[in-house]
Amino acid sequence: MLQKTLLLTGASRGIGHATVKVFQAAGWRVLTVSRTAFDSRCPWHAGATDHIQGDLADPDARDEMVERVREALGGAGLNAIVNNAGISPKGEGGARLGIADSSDEVWRQVMNVNLLGPASLMRDLLPELSAAKGTVVNVGSIVGSRVHPFAGVAYACSKAALGALTREAAAELGPRGVRVNMVTPGEIETEILSPGTEDMLEVIPLRRLGKPDEVARVVLFLCSEQASYVNGAVIDVNGGQHA
Repeated sequence: MLQKTLLLTGASRGIGHATVKVFQAAGWRVLTVSRTAFDSRCPWHAGATDHIQGDLADPDARDEMVERVREALGGAGLNAIVNNAGISPKGEGGARLGIADSSDEVWRQVMNVNLLGPASLMRDLLPELSAAKGTVVNVGSIVGSRVHPFAGVAYACSKAALGALTREAAAELGPRGVRVNMVTPGEIETEILSPGTEDMLEVIPLRRLGKPDEVARVVLFLCSEQASYVNGAVIDVNGGQHA
């Protein structure tokens, strides 16, 4: 059986890091993209050759990424894209950036990475996705549907828009055999948790934070044949945090 290939953005930490390990354990080849260079301490093989450093907010860098992905594929199709990269700028002292504090530059930066990045990768790699009858999973957030005490307004709007992009892409690309879905994580335990996140345990029915691999396993399911009739879906991974 031919090895499947995943393109993963935002691979350097948290959910992205866990996704690399979960997919590799399932036998996939993983091409990773992040703004940082490959770190030799990372625990996955082929990282030094299958990692692409680039900024999704930069159109020229995105073009270069796409070319490098095509070179890595060697004419083969692309089985999956997981759009995990995202930024959530903070104010002084880690303060939440509301409308009054979000400059045009903050809005541009967030939308370029969190929304335009996923849209452009789907568009530019559509021939490869179509050839493999591949799938796309967009990583949204619980903040796309509610006001959150830590996430800023630009981040929230970008994740809400990512849900709309998922629906649009699922409808448009479905006839090509390409499925597009989204996962929306809640409070996940990573190294970049905002101070005060632990105080939210009382509103999470499971009374704990999620772990990155608990999101990654759902992403793997959506990219598998087990989810072959799942298209345009949004799957919450939030421990029941719906209030």
